[in-house]
Amino acid sequence: MTINYSAYMKYIHRAIFMVTVVISACQSNKPATPPPVLTEAQQRLPENAVHGLKTLSGLETTLFASEPSIMNPTNMDIDEKGRVWITEAYNYRNELNPGHPYKAAGDRIMILEDLNGDGKADTAKVFYQDTCINAALGICVLGNKVIVSCSPNVFIFTDTNGDDKADKKELLFRGIGGVQHDHAIHSFTFGPDGKLYFNFGNAGDSILDKNGNVIQDAEGNLIANKGKPYRQGMIFRCNEDGSNLEVMAHNFRNNYEVAVDAFGNMWQSDNDDDGNRGVRINYILEHGNYGYTDEMTGAGWSSRRMNMEDSIPYRHWHLNDPGVVPNLLQTGSGSPTGMVIYEGELLPAPFRNQMIHGEPGHNVVRSYPVKKYGAGYTATIENILESSSDQWFRPSDVCVAPDGSLFVADWYDPGVGGHQVADLNRGRVFRIAPPGSAYKVKPPVLNTAADAIAALKNPNLSTRYLAWTKLSGMGAAAEKELQELYNSANPRYRARALWLLSRLPNGNGYVQAALKDKDEDIRITAIRAARETGVSYGNMLVTDASVAVRRQLLLAMHHSHEKDMPANWALLAAQYNGNDRWYLEALGIAADGNWDACFNEWRKLPPNTKHPEADHDIIWRARTPAALPLLAALILEPDADPLQNKRYFRAFDFYPTAASTPVLLGLLKGQHPQQAYINALAFIQLDEKAVPKTPDIAALLRNSLAAFKGHMEFVDLVLKYHVRDQNETLLQMVLDSKREDLQGYAMKALLQSGGQLLVIKTISKKDSASAISLINAVGKTQDRTSRTLLSTLMRNNVYSLPLRQQATRNLGHGWDGFEDLWNMVEGKSLPADLDTVARAVLTHAWRQDIKAKAVAHYEPAAVHHDLLPVDKLVTLPGNISGGKKVFNTYCATCHLDGNSGVNFGPALTEIGSKLTKSAIYDAIIEPDAGISFGFEGYFFKLKDGSQVLGYIAGETKEEVDVRTAGGQGVKLQKSTIVSRKAYEHSLMPTGLATAMSQQELVDLVTYLASLKK
Repeated sequence: MTINYSAYMKYIHRAIFMVTVVISACQSNKPATPPPVLTEAQQRLPENAVHGLKTLSGLETTLFASEPSIMNPTNMDIDEKGRVWITEAYNYRNELNPGHPYKAAGDRIMILEDLNGDGKADTAKVFYQDTCINAALGICVLGNKVIVSCSPNVFIFTDTNGDDKADKKELLFRGIGGVQHDHAIHSFTFGPDGKLYFNFGNAGDSILDKNGNVIQDAEGNLIANKGKPYRQGMIFRCNEDGSNLEVMAHNFRNNYEVAVDAFGNMWQSDNDDDGNRGVRINYILEHGNYGYTDEMTGAGWSSRRMNMEDSIPYRHWHLNDPGVVPNLLQTGSGSPTGMVIYEGELLPAPFRNQMIHGEPGHNVVRSYPVKKYGAGYTATIENILESSSDQWFRPSDVCVAPDGSLFVADWYDPGVGGHQVADLNRGRVFRIAPPGSAYKVKPPVLNTAADAIAALKNPNLSTRYLAWTKLSGMGAAAEKELQELYNSANPRYRARALWLLSRLPNGNGYVQAALKDKDEDIRITAIRAARETGVSYGNMLVTDASVAVRRQLLLAMHHSHEKDMPANWALLAAQYNGNDRWYLEALGIAADGNWDACFNEWRKLPPNTKHPEADHDIIWRARTPAALPLLAALILEPDADPLQNKRYFRAFDFYPTAASTPVLLGLLKGQHPQQAYINALAFIQLDEKAVPKTPDIAALLRNSLAAFKGHMEFVDLVLKYHVRDQNETLLQMVLDSKREDLQGYAMKALLQSGGQLLVIKTISKKDSASAISLINAVGKTQDRTSRTLLSTLMRNNVYSLPLRQQATRNLGHGWDGFEDLWNMVEGKSLPADLDTVARAVLTHAWRQDIKAKAVAHYEPAAVHHDLLPVDKLVTLPGNISGGKKVFNTYCATCHLDGNSGVNFGPALTEIGSKLTKSAIYDAIIEPDAGISFGFEGYFFKLKDGSQVLGYIAGETKEEVDVRTAGGQGVKLQKSTIVSRKAYEHSLMPTGLATAMSQQELVDLVTYLASLKK
């Protein structure tokens, strides 16, 4: 009898599978074992670390290492042996923790190793320790070299003798931001092309080579945040020795870690200005502008501009502006950190070939599975590991081990960096894998090309680096094995092989063949490889069926000097469908520096009658004077609604004034059915000095004002053209508007137009609610005129006491206002019935010198109470509804909760997702201990003798946009500034915790902790 062994084994496997299903079904009916109930102290113990976490079904999380072996891990890498390398931050902001043990010795680079395969580290070695790497934010292990990112420097440490100790320390780059800045240099990663990729945030500012020399790009542009052409955070690529540094994209806020997949696609996260729910995930178009600040002026996202986005999360990135690459995904609030592309097979299918990312602000590790969409992608969110009860879980980095398991570094703290740390001693590393997966890693043997090919397939980057280096060094001797890998069924293996084949002496042929490959991702890889190796492919792909391939072809045309480039660009532009912002921005990137020629070639082609909106988009996106009259023609089309076409007006901001002014003036002569709106928008975009002072123009301006009566544009025109006869209308806007920002803006224009007497007259006539609304609007302006007006109202007993008390509170907002109020107290000119309010304002002022004087003055009458320690406060029960009332009383004047409050300090809408109760208490009780980046105060002295204190929301060549307490913006002309000095304290008042009763504080924290996503 002959047995069909193959069929028999299939039968056995199927039977085992069915039994497993039945057993699983039976077991699934059993109630799950509830997690143990732990005290706060027990929850913090390493042995209970996993109990506070929730892992995706089908995976298991185990604790690999914890304190005391490691503490405060900021970044992580895993070498080819499966050893975990950690950068620690025991000395993070060590000025806040004087006298702790490691201050003198400095922070450590640790090597953790599991010797017996049980998934737990058995040894912890110190590779290097010194103050020069305090709070390093990046580590990349490349064979015996270790790249460590610690602003302002990037170091290369080399272990020359294999004893796991750094024997040599060299500088790779320097001059990147300040010491220990979270928004400066971040981690390096090895790309499939053999290059190093890395990034820095918006405090990186510039980058110098190891000798301190300024670095320029290939075209001679300074690589610095100067707007010529680069701004804010950037992504870089360079050779392994740091040479040939390229800026791959720019204008990010705090892009934490760039991840590169096998095809050369770049992915990363970016953090918003704290609390604005604008955290984003980006797919990177090479050379793209990602819109954190105004491309032309550098102005901040909150500065008024034409066609501003409707909501802050989108406004934050200038997404309505031509020249800004769209976001792949916006995830709301958070504090994004490390990212990796998972190109392994051990984790379930949804995570394969996708981003995996640490989001400590929401205590979660998650993936963003992408799908191709036109020339870009769409993405969703899939959680892998998250906190179920332990809000101290703060995943700072994620890495893939050689066996395909996922490792997570956990900073473990009540907060998320942000210039403060509450726990110095704890830190964890977790491993995520299918249940029962032993951690067995066999280091690669690289004696032959076949050995190296096997290692090149590994999901671990350090392993792939060694394989790539071996194969690259072998050259043609590895060609046969690389060919075999290129002919495999796995597209990512094929791409890795292509990068190496393209570098061979006959690499041109491989690239040319790959440009015709049936797989669009291989064709995209071939375009990138051709750009790096100098292979010419002419117009081969101009009509490629894949829009993604055509996108990549456009990106490769960036600053191309090929003779046929403009004609090819025009053909690619003609294939734009009018509904793909990724493709449109790729067109813009390709034409940069060559717009005149590209646009002229495009105009020779027939109009896109199938998608006329496509032609409109290209005109909007263009940067050539030839497009300006076409913009005007689109605006003046008879059936066009100017209010829906504000984007065309915004486009004029991206041209020199000399080119845009004649076209904008020409718009004023149009005969459109809604010409008044067109004129108003044109007046807003025009340079006021360029507008003729004629009766006809004056009449057009007046009609424009009428068109936008009651709207922001009305106030824009009044302020810009110094209109003096619209005070009644401005006053009515202050009274009628439900928008606090419009109220303050209109009051500012009213007072600048000499409307003080009108305000006083109206206050005298109006009911108390309306009068106090006016007083509040006056308080938002915080200039000399408003302070004089408030002081006048305070001293006049004809007004009600509640109104005068509110005027007192509004006077005590700004730097000079505190001084004015204190001078009234000290000079005994303050009415006695306002003394109680003045005391409350002054003794809790954020201006420290005034507060000290006021506390000393009022000490006999002051009421003090000692707070319990924070560890006791967190145990006290609080009332959420009561806490909301406290928020509205003490916090809403500077912070947003949803759509209520004032957008001055960081928004608190989802603060409960980011901070534990203890961290919230710390932030309120000791605001100086951790000032959010971007909200640091600056003190300005002006030529007229006035002083302004606030944080800088944006800065251009001509002015500084300062946000003062209450949220009102003040634009200071640089020509009027005498001095600018950093303010040493938080703009949040100290003593706020003792300004309220202890129960009010507990209620407030209970309410804030409930504000979650």
